[in-house]
Amino acid sequence: MRALVVADEVDERLWSCGAGDLAVDLVLGAGDLPFDYLEFLADAVNRPAVFVPGNHDPDLGGRSHGGLFFRAGFPQRWPGPAGWVNADGRVVDVAGVRVAGLGGSVRYNTGPNQWTQAQQARRARRLVRAANHERRKDGRGVDILLTHAPPRGLGDREDPPHHGFECLQWTVARLRPKWLLHGHIHPYGEPMPERRLGETRVRNVVGRHLLDLNEVAV
Repeated sequence: MRALVVADEVDERLWSCGAGDLAVDLVLGAGDLPFDYLEFLADAVNRPAVFVPGNHDPDLGGRSHGGLFFRAGFPQRWPGPAGWVNADGRVVDVAGVRVAGLGGSVRYNTGPNQWTQAQQARRARRLVRAANHERRKDGRGVDILLTHAPPRGLGDREDPPHHGFECLQWTVARLRPKWLLHGHIHPYGEPMPERRLGETRVRNVVGRHLLDLNEVAV
Protein backbone atom coordinates (compact mmCIF):
# COMPACT_ATOMS: atom_id res chain seq x y z
CA MET A 1 0.00 0.00 0.00
CA ARG A 2 1.72 3.14 -1.27
CA ALA A 3 0.43 6.64 -0.60
CA LEU A 4 1.15 10.14 -1.86
CA VAL A 5 0.84 12.43 1.18
CA VAL A 6 0.78 16.23 0.83
CA ALA A 7 0.42 19.23 3.15
CA ASP A 8 0.97 22.98 3.39
CA GLU A 9 3.42 23.53 0.51
CA VAL A 10 2.65 23.05 -3.19
CA ASP A 11 5.26 20.88 -4.88
CA GLU A 12 5.71 22.35 -8.35
CA ARG A 13 7.18 19.06 -9.56
CA LEU A 14 3.79 17.44 -9.21
CA TRP A 15 2.25 20.10 -11.46
CA SER A 16 4.92 19.79 -14.13
CA CYS A 17 6.34 16.26 -13.99
CA GLY A 18 3.27 14.08 -14.23
CA ALA A 19 1.73 13.19 -10.90
CA GLY A 20 -0.23 10.60 -12.85
CA ASP A 21 2.97 8.59 -13.29
CA LEU A 22 3.24 7.97 -9.55
CA ALA A 23 2.41 4.38 -8.67
CA VAL A 24 0.26 5.00 -5.59
CA ASP A 25 -2.91 3.46 -4.19
CA LEU A 26 -4.09 6.41 -2.12
CA VAL A 27 -3.66 10.18 -1.78
CA LEU A 28 -3.76 11.87 1.63
CA GLY A 29 -3.84 15.59 2.40
CA ALA A 30 -3.01 17.08 5.81
CA GLY A 31 -4.34 20.57 5.13
CA ASP A 32 -3.48 24.10 3.99
CA LEU A 33 -3.19 23.42 0.28
CA PRO A 34 -5.09 25.17 -2.55
CA PHE A 35 -8.15 23.16 -3.47
CA ASP A 36 -7.39 23.42 -7.19
CA TYR A 37 -4.05 21.74 -6.47
CA LEU A 38 -5.80 18.94 -4.56
CA GLU A 39 -8.32 18.53 -7.37
CA PHE A 40 -5.50 18.31 -9.90
CA LEU A 41 -3.81 15.59 -7.84
CA ALA A 42 -7.02 13.58 -7.48
CA ASP A 43 -7.61 13.74 -11.23
CA ALA A 44 -3.99 13.02 -12.17
CA VAL A 45 -3.45 10.10 -9.80
CA ASN A 46 -7.02 8.75 -10.17
CA ARG A 47 -6.97 7.07 -6.78
CA PRO A 48 -9.04 7.55 -3.60
CA ALA A 49 -8.18 10.84 -1.89
CA VAL A 50 -8.76 11.76 1.78
CA PHE A 51 -7.90 15.02 3.55
CA VAL A 52 -8.38 17.09 6.68
CA PRO A 53 -8.55 20.90 6.57
CA GLY A 54 -5.86 23.16 7.93
CA ASN A 55 -6.16 26.51 9.67
CA HIS A 56 -5.80 28.40 6.38
CA ASP A 57 -8.54 26.41 4.66
CA PRO A 58 -12.14 27.66 4.46
CA ASP A 59 -14.89 26.52 6.78
CA LEU A 60 -16.17 23.16 5.54
CA GLY A 61 -18.73 22.75 8.30
CA GLY A 62 -22.11 21.42 7.29
CA ARG A 63 -23.90 18.13 6.77
CA SER A 64 -24.10 15.76 3.83
CA HIS A 65 -27.33 13.93 3.14
CA GLY A 66 -28.37 11.98 0.09
CA GLY A 67 -25.46 13.31 -1.94
CA LEU A 68 -26.26 16.96 -1.08
CA PHE A 69 -24.35 19.32 1.20
CA PHE A 70 -26.43 21.36 3.64
CA ARG A 71 -25.47 24.42 5.67
CA ALA A 72 -27.98 26.27 7.90
CA GLY A 73 -30.64 23.96 6.50
CA PHE A 74 -30.10 24.96 2.87
CA PRO A 75 -28.50 22.85 0.12
CA GLN A 76 -25.27 24.31 -1.21
CA ARG A 77 -22.37 23.34 -3.39
CA TRP A 78 -19.79 21.63 -1.19
CA PRO A 79 -16.95 24.15 -0.73
CA GLY A 80 -14.26 21.48 -0.45
CA PRO A 81 -12.07 20.00 -3.20
CA ALA A 82 -13.88 17.83 -5.73
CA GLY A 83 -12.84 14.19 -5.66
CA TRP A 84 -11.71 14.27 -2.02
CA VAL A 85 -13.28 12.85 1.15
CA ASN A 86 -13.15 15.10 4.22
CA ALA A 87 -12.13 12.93 7.20
CA ASP A 88 -12.20 15.74 9.79
CA GLY A 89 -13.80 14.29 12.90
CA ARG A 90 -14.65 11.08 11.04
CA VAL A 91 -13.47 7.55 10.41
CA VAL A 92 -13.38 6.63 6.72
CA ASP A 93 -12.44 3.46 4.87
CA VAL A 94 -10.68 3.86 1.52
CA ALA A 95 -8.54 1.52 -0.56
CA GLY A 96 -8.51 -1.02 2.27
CA VAL A 97 -7.16 1.55 4.75
CA ARG A 98 -9.01 2.97 7.76
CA VAL A 99 -8.30 6.67 8.32
CA ALA A 100 -9.37 8.75 11.33
CA GLY A 101 -9.06 12.51 10.94
CA LEU A 102 -8.71 15.62 13.10
CA GLY A 103 -8.12 18.82 11.17
CA GLY A 104 -7.32 22.33 12.25
CA SER A 105 -4.81 24.03 14.51
CA VAL A 106 -4.71 25.52 17.98
CA ARG A 107 -6.87 28.65 18.11
CA TYR A 108 -4.88 31.86 17.70
CA ASN A 109 -7.44 34.18 16.05
CA THR A 110 -11.04 34.05 14.85
CA GLY A 111 -10.41 32.13 11.62
CA PRO A 112 -12.01 28.78 10.74
CA ASN A 113 -10.62 25.35 11.58
CA GLN A 114 -9.08 26.54 14.84
CA TRP A 115 -9.75 24.91 18.19
CA THR A 116 -8.84 25.44 21.80
CA GLN A 117 -7.13 22.54 23.51
CA ALA A 118 -10.42 21.70 25.26
CA GLN A 119 -12.45 21.84 22.03
CA GLN A 120 -10.06 19.55 20.18
CA ALA A 121 -10.05 17.16 23.14
CA ARG A 122 -13.85 16.88 22.86
CA ARG A 123 -13.57 16.26 19.13
CA ALA A 124 -10.91 13.62 19.78
CA ARG A 125 -13.17 11.81 22.24
CA ARG A 126 -15.97 11.69 19.67
CA LEU A 127 -13.52 10.38 17.07
CA VAL A 128 -12.33 7.61 19.39
CA ARG A 129 -15.94 6.60 20.07
CA ALA A 130 -16.61 6.45 16.33
CA ALA A 131 -13.48 4.35 15.75
CA ASN A 132 -14.43 1.98 18.54
CA HIS A 133 -17.90 1.61 17.04
CA GLU A 134 -16.38 0.60 13.70
CA ARG A 135 -13.98 -1.78 15.42
CA ARG A 136 -16.87 -3.54 17.17
CA LYS A 137 -18.58 -4.04 13.82
CA ASP A 138 -15.70 -5.52 11.86
CA GLY A 139 -12.75 -6.00 14.21
CA ARG A 140 -10.57 -3.51 12.34
CA GLY A 141 -8.66 -0.71 14.00
CA VAL A 142 -7.46 2.62 12.63
CA ASP A 143 -4.46 2.43 10.32
CA ILE A 144 -3.76 6.18 9.96
CA LEU A 145 -4.53 9.14 12.19
CA LEU A 146 -4.49 12.09 9.76
CA THR A 147 -4.18 15.51 11.42
CA HIS A 148 -3.17 19.01 10.46
CA ALA A 149 -1.34 19.91 13.68
CA PRO A 150 1.13 17.62 15.46
CA PRO A 151 0.90 16.37 19.04
CA ARG A 152 2.05 18.88 21.63
CA GLY A 153 5.73 18.40 22.37
CA LEU A 154 6.34 16.17 19.38
CA GLY A 155 7.63 18.25 16.50
CA ASP A 156 5.58 21.39 17.18
CA ARG A 157 6.89 24.92 17.91
CA GLU A 158 6.82 27.22 20.91
CA ASP A 159 5.02 30.14 19.23
CA PRO A 160 1.32 29.80 20.12
CA PRO A 161 -0.07 29.35 16.56
CA HIS A 162 2.21 26.35 16.09
CA HIS A 163 1.59 24.57 19.37
CA GLY A 164 0.49 20.99 18.89
CA PHE A 165 -2.61 19.44 20.42
CA GLU A 166 -2.24 17.84 23.83
CA CYS A 167 -5.10 15.41 23.16
CA LEU A 168 -3.33 13.68 20.28
CA GLN A 169 -1.12 11.63 22.56
CA TRP A 170 -4.26 10.41 24.35
CA THR A 171 -5.89 9.71 20.98
CA VAL A 172 -2.93 7.67 19.74
CA ALA A 173 -2.85 5.65 22.96
CA ARG A 174 -6.46 4.60 22.38
CA LEU A 175 -6.52 4.14 18.61
CA ARG A 176 -2.97 2.75 18.26
CA PRO A 177 -2.67 3.60 14.57
CA LYS A 178 0.39 2.57 12.63
CA TRP A 179 0.87 6.17 11.43
CA LEU A 180 0.11 9.69 12.58
CA LEU A 181 0.59 11.99 9.60
CA HIS A 182 0.47 15.77 10.10
CA GLY A 183 1.37 19.07 8.49
CA HIS A 184 1.34 22.65 9.85
CA ILE A 185 5.02 22.79 10.88
CA HIS A 186 7.08 24.06 7.94
CA PRO A 187 10.63 22.66 7.99
CA TYR A 188 12.27 25.67 6.24
CA GLY A 189 15.22 23.42 5.42
CA GLU A 190 15.47 21.90 8.88
CA PRO A 191 15.54 18.07 9.03
CA MET A 192 12.26 16.65 10.30
CA PRO A 193 13.00 13.27 11.85
CA GLU A 194 10.28 10.69 12.19
CA ARG A 195 9.09 10.41 15.77
CA ARG A 196 7.25 7.77 17.79
CA LEU A 197 4.32 7.57 20.15
CA GLY A 198 4.48 4.01 21.38
CA GLU A 199 4.37 1.91 18.21
CA THR A 200 2.84 4.76 16.16
CA ARG A 201 5.11 6.45 13.64
CA VAL A 202 4.66 10.24 13.63
CA ARG A 203 5.60 11.91 10.35
CA ASN A 204 5.59 15.57 9.32
CA VAL A 205 4.36 15.45 5.71
CA VAL A 206 4.70 19.12 4.70
CA GLY A 207 5.38 19.25 0.98
CA ARG A 208 4.99 15.85 -0.63
CA HIS A 209 5.94 12.40 0.62
CA LEU A 210 5.66 8.95 -0.91
CA LEU A 211 5.07 6.43 1.86
CA ASP A 212 4.92 2.67 1.89
CA LEU A 213 2.19 2.32 4.52
CA ASN A 214 3.09 -1.33 5.12
CA GLU A 215 6.79 -0.63 5.68
CA VAL A 216 8.14 -2.06 8.90
CA ALA A 217 9.92 0.56 11.00
CA VAL A 218 13.48 -0.10 12.13
